[in-house]
Amino acid sequence: MAERGLQLDKERFSCSICLDLLNKPVTTSCGHSFCKSCIRSHWDAEDQKGSYTCPQCRQAFMLRPVLGKNTMLAELVEELKKDVLQAAPHPQHYAEPGDVACDVCTERKLKASKSCLQCMASYCELHLQPHYESSNFQRHKLVEALAKLQENLCSVHSKVKEIFCCSDQQCICSVCAMEEHSGHDTVSAIAERAERQKELGPRWQKIQQRIQDREKHMKLLQQQMEAIDSSADKAMRDTQIMFNQLHRLVEKRSSDVQQQIRFQQQTELSRAKELQKKLQQEVTDLRRRDAELDQLSRTEDHGQFLLSYALLSGLSESTHSVSINIHPQSYFQEVTAAVSELVNKLQRILSQDWSQVSLTEGETLLRPEVEPTTRAEFLQYSKRITMDPNTAHRELLLSEGHRRVTFGYTILSYSDNPERFRECAQVLSREILTVCCYWEVKWKRFVSIAVAYKCISRTGSDSEFGYNDKSWSLECDCNSYKFRHNNIVTFLSVPQCSRVGVYLDHSDGILCFYSVSETMTLIHRVQTTFTQPLHAGLWVDISGSAEFVELQYTCDVNI
Repeated sequence: MAERGLQLDKERFSCSICLDLLNKPVTTSCGHSFCKSCIRSHWDAEDQKGSYTCPQCRQAFMLRPVLGKNTMLAELVEELKKDVLQAAPHPQHYAEPGDVACDVCTERKLKASKSCLQCMASYCELHLQPHYESSNFQRHKLVEALAKLQENLCSVHSKVKEIFCCSDQQCICSVCAMEEHSGHDTVSAIAERAERQKELGPRWQKIQQRIQDREKHMKLLQQQMEAIDSSADKAMRDTQIMFNQLHRLVEKRSSDVQQQIRFQQQTELSRAKELQKKLQQEVTDLRRRDAELDQLSRTEDHGQFLLSYALLSGLSESTHSVSINIHPQSYFQEVTAAVSELVNKLQRILSQDWSQVSLTEGETLLRPEVEPTTRAEFLQYSKRITMDPNTAHRELLLSEGHRRVTFGYTILSYSDNPERFRECAQVLSREILTVCCYWEVKWKRFVSIAVAYKCISRTGSDSEFGYNDKSWSLECDCNSYKFRHNNIVTFLSVPQCSRVGVYLDHSDGILCFYSVSETMTLIHRVQTTFTQPLHAGLWVDISGSAEFVELQYTCDVNI
């Protein structure tokens, strides 16, 4: 309890500016007390404002207040300091590895609370008191305890480095300034610090802004990941339900087929058993007649023979015409053939291309909350585009890993392919574009940079990009830009550039073309509805060339 009371007293008699025990306490007219040097420094800084405020209550004074020494408070503070000096240190006050230790303590060292830049030493509360009490230390500069205090001393002259050499960009002492740095451009370390402090603000704000931007991006990524997880879980549940329904349907159909087979089996067996019964009865009758005829043939009495023969002469031929063919495999051919055809249909459905219901490998699911404006933002959605040689016109030469196209002047030995453009010197990309993506094209002379549906015609004049309702094209030449869709032309007036950036948001129907240089300049923006997956496309004129640029998103924070 005594220790708690001591702590409360210490807090009560601390200066609200330096947060240490009051040193030469003075009181303002508003009744608050501060260290004499602290309040003077505070009001010195406010001289240019023309008004003065109390650091504690913020009361304003038109004239600089006259300070009065608080004798009673000074005596109380001195008594409190003695109590602090006499009190045994708490275990948490001892220096641990990583702490700044007092340079004066001889036994177990206490934590240093301040470092003196004149003494070049660090002091605990106990050994710091002379700096507060003796006038010899009034001009010493006290700062928070520094771990690498000796770095402020010149290793050659053992003097404080108070001067900054602008020529060599390093702190030096006064002797260094007169010797090896003689003639150099030098200023005081305090002045250089003030100048650097001014530069620090904007750079610090820039870093903080980037931190906010990156945290915003991280938050968006987290939301996207949660959305991906949620969407994937829902898709798995829904598809599992559909496959379970399909499984139950197949099981039911299997059960129906089994019942049909069993019913047909019982029907055929019943017919066979009925016929078998009739045949058995006929065999029994025939055997009886056979026995009678055998007995008659052995009779020696001629009269009896003739009489019995007359009675047996009424034996007639069988009325059953029996024709039995044994072909077990043909009994259920129809149902077996039907099931076989059903299985073949299912196999064809399940083995077909799933690209219409699955994501293309490498596609990004990220979509921006707002449309990007800077190149760094666009690069987050960059996509590597390559050309499909199966669609290239026979006079187009593809190179650089199918990323660069030039007009070849001669017919190239491409294979005959129904996907190939016949009349127009153009080519489509391999990649299917169904999400947010960005790519750039470097071009020369006269080219068209386009997006198109795969179903665009391969023959005829309307197969050229922009001349139909299945493609959107930016026509670039050395003098101007033109946008064309469904053969409707829009003339554009923007600065020319040899690199064009294309941004596509398929879901929202946004297509933008940008001139890429030191800044991003919008050339043309399209807002529409895309009803099919898109492909990037290039058209080149004679001597023209175009290339899909390799892009790599970087997230540098260099200041």
